[in-house]
Formats: sequence, structure tokens, C-alpha cells
Amino acid sequence: MDMLLAGLRAAAEPTRLRLLALAARGAFCVMDFTEILGQSQPRLSRHLKLLCDCGLLDRVREGANVWFTQPAGDSGAHNGLLGRALIAQLPSDDPVLEADCRQAARVLAERARIASESFRRQGADWDEMRALDLPAQAVEAALLSLVQPHDGSGLGGGRLLDIGTGTGRVLELLAPHVRQALGVDASKAMLALARVRLAGPDFTHCAVRLADMYRLPLPDRSYDIVVLQMVLHHAEDPALVLAEAARVLRPGGRLLLIDLAAHDRQELTARLAHRWSGFSDETVNRLFASLGLNPTASLTILGPLAVRIWPATGAAPVAVTTDALESAF
Repeated sequence: MDMLLAGLRAAAEPTRLRLLALAARGAFCVMDFTEILGQSQPRLSRHLKLLCDCGLLDRVREGANVWFTQPAGDSGAHNGLLGRALIAQLPSDDPVLEADCRQAARVLAERARIASESFRRQGADWDEMRALDLPAQAVEAALLSLVQPHDGSGLGGGRLLDIGTGTGRVLELLAPHVRQALGVDASKAMLALARVRLAGPDFTHCAVRLADMYRLPLPDRSYDIVVLQMVLHHAEDPALVLAEAARVLRPGGRLLLIDLAAHDRQELTARLAHRWSGFSDETVNRLFASLGLNPTASLTILGPLAVRIWPATGAAPVAVTTDALESAF
């Protein structure tokens, strides 16, 4: 009851209600809030601290930046349900809130422009599906069929982790079918684009954060679905990436590895800084077995380069040694 009362007291102030409403649209930093609300940074920082202390907002540090978001999931212990209930009661035609929404849209658009310009200056080809002329639509349809198959045997409604989320397209695609979704990536610029993509009321259960895919800051056996799309061929140590994915996968959960089938297009590997020229079924299945994962029927999507989807289900966690991973790969 103490946490609930603290949340009610913290929310009982106009500026803090406006901050809660904005956080329902996506992740913002203090400077974003100052620009949207036209209030000083010290004043807003005090309001944000109160909201975080009582669990109405989450505070996520990412390098020099701190992002404020709605608490993920539906845990009442963190007042996530209270915050959503309060936001639902706010009048949609309130002129102050409408003005805040217009300002927020402008800030998000500017954030996307800056992130895109950063990628152009650096020469980074962040949309790899397009760069390789791969059948992205067919790949996404196949991914959806595995999460929500027609026979109802999918894992929709659970918790999703997208490793190497990039611009957040997998989160956007699967958001309607999961209860909670998290995307992790090592690129701040990618995450800036992902936050723009996921801004809006349909994605309040989605979040992104800066993280190393070799050392995920996440608890064991905590996700129902783990996706790695077009990530593994960039990894210096694919076995270790898969080991981390298997660690956070719940028993009975589903790992979906989407990557290039083994190929001999060395010019593409060099031009796009691929570490590996795709993967064979034999290699992937051997890695799955070493991690205690149970592979199921894989899918092939044909194109200029064949894309493979290797699904596997999680079993009871096994102790995995470095030697075992190296021998498997």
C-alpha cells in the first residue's frame, strides 16, 4: 500500500501528469522534456526523480544519456498498472496535452533526422535487407508464422527479446502479438532510430536499451521468444552470442535465428563487413545441441542470397564451457 500511495501522491501534480502522458508515447531524455514542456531542466529533473522513486517511470542510463519510460510489463509492484490507469483517465482533447503531443512529434521527427544524417555521414548501411536486395516481406511473413501459427501453437502473448534490434523493425512487427518486448543493440544511433519507430500508443509495452550481445544484462530464463535477425554473421564469436540467447530463454520458449544460408559471395562479405559467409544447417544444429536447444524444422526464403530461419525450443539450462562452444563451432 505504501508504494501505491506514493504513486498517487507523485502523480497529483499537473506537470508530472504531463510527463507520464509523454512517457506513454516513448522514451525521452530530460532535454527532450525541457523542449516539449518549456520548463527548466532542474525543475523537470525533480519531477522525474519523484516519478521514478515511486515506480511510475523507469530511468535507463545509456552512456551519457538517461532515458525515461513507462515501466515495462504489468508489474503492480512498480506502479506500472497505476501509471497506465492514470493516463487512460486523461482527456484526449485537453488543449495542454494536445500541445504536448504536437511538440513531442516534432522532437521525435528531429531525432530521426539527426540519427539518419549520422548514418549517412558515417557511410553505415543500416538497412541490410535492402542493401542485399533480400525478400524482407517474405522473411517477415515467415517470422510471423512462427510466432503466431494458424493452429494456435505459437508463443504470442509472452515476452520477446530482439538481440541486435537495429532500427526496431522486429519489435514493430511482433508488438501486436506479445505482452512485452525488449530490443537490445550496441549502437546508440540505431537505438535512436528504433525509439522513433516505436513512439506511439501501440508500442508502450516495447522498449530498447544499449547492451552487449555477448553479455546481456538480463536474468536467466526470462523470455518466451528470443530473435536474432541478420546479426550472427557480424559476430566475432557466434557461439557465445547464441549461448547468451539460450541463457535468457525460458524452458519451452522459442529461439528464432534468422540469417544468411552459407554462400560463396565473398565480395559481399568484404563490402558489408560480414564476419561469416552465412551458416550451414550442420553448423547451426551442432551449436543448438551444445547449448541444450532442441531444433525444429527450418525454413528457407529464396532470393539473391538464401535466408534461413532456424527455430529451436529451450530446454532446461545446461552448463556450457568455452571448449564445448569452440568444438561445436
